[in-house]
Amino acid sequence: MLTLFGYGITTKAIAKKFGKCRIYDDKFSAVTSDKYGNEFLSSDLFNPDKSILEVTSPGIPPTHPLIQKAKNLVSEYDLFASSMPYSIWVTGTNGKTTTTDMLGHLLKKRGGVTGGNIGTPLATLDEHAPLWILETSSFTLHYTNIAAPNIYVILPITPDHISWHGSFEAYEEAKLKPLQQMQEGEVVLLPSKYTDVPTRAMKITYDNAEDLAEYFDIDLHKVHFREPFLTDALLALGVTKILFDEIDYDRINSYHIGKHRLEEFVDAKGRLWVNDSKATNPDATVAALESYHEQKIHLILGGDDKGASLDTLFEKLKGMDVDIYAIGANMERLREASQKNELSFHECRTLDKAVAKIDRNHDTGSVAMLSPAAASLDQFSSYAHRGEDFFKFINNLS
Repeated sequence: MLTLFGYGITTKAIAKKFGKCRIYDDKFSAVTSDKYGNEFLSSDLFNPDKSILEVTSPGIPPTHPLIQKAKNLVSEYDLFASSMPYSIWVTGTNGKTTTTDMLGHLLKKRGGVTGGNIGTPLATLDEHAPLWILETSSFTLHYTNIAAPNIYVILPITPDHISWHGSFEAYEEAKLKPLQQMQEGEVVLLPSKYTDVPTRAMKITYDNAEDLAEYFDIDLHKVHFREPFLTDALLALGVTKILFDEIDYDRINSYHIGKHRLEEFVDAKGRLWVNDSKATNPDATVAALESYHEQKIHLILGGDDKGASLDTLFEKLKGMDVDIYAIGANMERLREASQKNELSFHECRTLDKAVAKIDRNHDTGSVAMLSPAAASLDQFSSYAHRGEDFFKFINNLS
């Protein structure tokens, strides 16, 4: 009988696919079962000596007692390693969802399907599809020891999820871990700082969009994206060049960036508001600011910063015309950083108050921007919830 840790999207799909699983979760208080023959038990009932194989929800940290007790622990990826078709994995700190989605858009005509951290568990993917394109999180990679990609796309790795991994070095190590399992004939696209990381796979290194355009002979004038999405598009086009020796400009240009990532809205007064709620770490916000650096910016920051350093972000901000509107759990950290860098700081605490305060200062020559540089779960159910509330509060302005 398969043992599952946590009852989230990943393990729910596994339980439904296989049935007769034992599922341990902190939120279960009584032993129950479902129509598939799965048993639900509290975490403290787990006995490692009576378990043959354990699969964990990727979000459960290594310090959890279930993980500490497990003797036969594998990841979702490892569980499907033997049945996984040709696979392209996409990781990095920022841009992996967009790059995965762009690849899915480009490769749909070839039968490619997307899954993983993008929101679709592997247990629900078609194992007969010719290509799996998987957005791959550091949490999943931490627990993955068997499975490996055929093509691995690594976007820049910058500090994130420090509190989960324990250090940036451990986070970085998780991202680079699949290189150990890759073989000759496979390919990894990775930032040039990792040139010396050992692997049997062929390495294609880059520092910027221009490097990728030169390597894959892509005409940048024919790609209708600007950063931070240009590099994502070039990585996706590079993969299709590797696989099928094609660069489909028309198809990549028909791709539409998803919600909550530099999503622009002009209100009834002609003022620009930007929803960048998906910027859940400082480097994502730094990239977003580049698009508006010549304008006055009213910037909403704050949330659960997961222990990430704010230094790079404030180094960027102190050279800009920007006012900080702070919300969320790390508001005091933002206050200290703003004072240290002599930036205008507004204590707002909540998003509705930040929008209301910006409304009094915003005009047609400035930009109002939600790019929090932090996760949302301290005040919202998700970054999408945060972005939707942002627009709701704007629409409610009198």
